[in-house]
Amino acid sequence: MCFLGDRTKGLKVLTDPESFQLLGDETRRRIIYLLRAKEMTVSQIASELNLTPQAIYHHIRKMKGADMVEVAREERIDHFIETYYRATAEVFHFSHGEQNKAVMAEEQTKQALDALPRLGFDVRASDEIAKKLVALEQRMMNLTHKQAYMDKAGGLDDVDFFAKQGAAEYATMLAMSDKEFDEYCASHKEMRSILKSGMSSAKGRAKKP
Repeated sequence: MCFLGDRTKGLKVLTDPESFQLLGDETRRRIIYLLRAKEMTVSQIASELNLTPQAIYHHIRKMKGADMVEVAREERIDHFIETYYRATAEVFHFSHGEQNKAVMAEEQTKQALDALPRLGFDVRASDEIAKKLVALEQRMMNLTHKQAYMDKAGGLDDVDFFAKQGAAEYATMLAMSDKEFDEYCASHKEMRSILKSGMSSAKGRAKKP
C-alpha cells in the first residue's frame, strides 16, 4: 500500500503496523496529500480542511511520531514562531516482513479486482488470480529497476509529484534494452490474459457499465 525524514526520496518503507492504522483515517490521508505537495502550517491545513487547528495538531503529532510528517522549517512572525510541516515521502509503502508483505500485496490486488465490477468489468477476485498478478508485477519491477528511477526522480525538488512519476516512467523505458522491453510488453499481455481469465468464468453474470 500503496501511498520519509529524507525528502530527497520519493518512497519510504514503513514497517510499524501502527503506521498502517494511522492512515486508515480519512483526515490523516488528506493531510498527507496536502503535505506531499507543499509545506504548510497547522492553521493553513485547518483552513484547507475546514477543521480546527487543535484537531489538525492532534493528527500531525501522531503522524510525526510515526515518521510520516516532519518539521520542514520554522518562521518567526512578530513574537510568534510558525512551524511548517511536510510529508516525509511522496509515496509510502507498508511492509511487515517478506511474508506479510506478499500477503498485503495480494490483499491490495484483490481489493483492486473487487473494484472492477463497479467500472463495468466482472472479474472475480480469487486468491489464485491475485497471486499470479502479484508475482507478475514483482517480475516486471525487477526487470525494469523502476524503483531506482523513482528514488532518483524524488530528488528533483523543482519538479512536481506527477511530473516526477512521468519522468521515472520515461527513464525506465529508455534504460531497458530492446530484449527487456519486449519482455516487459509480453508481461503486460500476460497480465491482461490473467485478468480476462477471471472474466471468462463470470461472463454469464457480467454487468453492463
